[in-house]
Amino acid sequence: MLEDSTTNRSDVDIYNKYTPYLVAVDCIIFGFIEHELKLLIIKRVIDPCKGSWSLMGGFVSPDESMDEAAYRILYDLTGLKDLYMTQLYTHGDIERDPGARVISTSYYSLIKMQDIDSDHEMTSNACWCPINEVPELVFDHSKMVEMALESLRHEAHRKPIGFELLPPKFTIPQLQSLYEAIYQQHFDKRNFRKSILKMNLLDQLDEKDKESSRKGAWLYRFNEEKYKELLRQGFFFNIPV
Repeated sequence: MLEDSTTNRSDVDIYNKYTPYLVAVDCIIFGFIEHELKLLIIKRVIDPCKGSWSLMGGFVSPDESMDEAAYRILYDLTGLKDLYMTQLYTHGDIERDPGARVISTSYYSLIKMQDIDSDHEMTSNACWCPINEVPELVFDHSKMVEMALESLRHEAHRKPIGFELLPPKFTIPQLQSLYEAIYQQHFDKRNFRKSILKMNLLDQLDEKDKESSRKGAWLYRFNEEKYKELLRQGFFFNIPV
């Protein structure tokens, strides 16, 4: 028994030799509206860097996992639950935060902006900023956004994640506008339409959107069940970029 207790004490001493660090999460939240991809940012109300623009983030509590912390922060900011989030990267540069040694894991999420409770945005001192007009962000947050955009473009090329940013009913021009915003480039209308419809993932509705023209454009709905069935058959999603 004495030998066992000595061993246990030695094991505890190993932990005591190391300096504890703060652990945080930062959320990169993308939305799409009015033909623009936007990023949700906040103005810091505390030091360091009080008054500067930042991603939404916070420290991980002792009783929660990294994922739970990210979802908590997302809910505090948007009022939305059960959203899909992707863990992106762990950022551990020694001097990344001037306040203390903080190791942060970044997450990104795609949100339908019209679903967000505006009261949450105001309470959190947050605003949506067009992705090509994002101001300088604190710490290494600009680098986080660049990494998230690269990941988003990679995923959007091979998975239909872009549909998560659109309303349930949308037009082909709206879908093209979304992908042009994600990739920051123009696509040929005829080729894009042909490629999208050829995949057989959209159901054309008996409705038209007449906001953009008198003639109107047909509305479509993404058929998720059909997509899952095609995946089982070896289907490969491919946006022409």
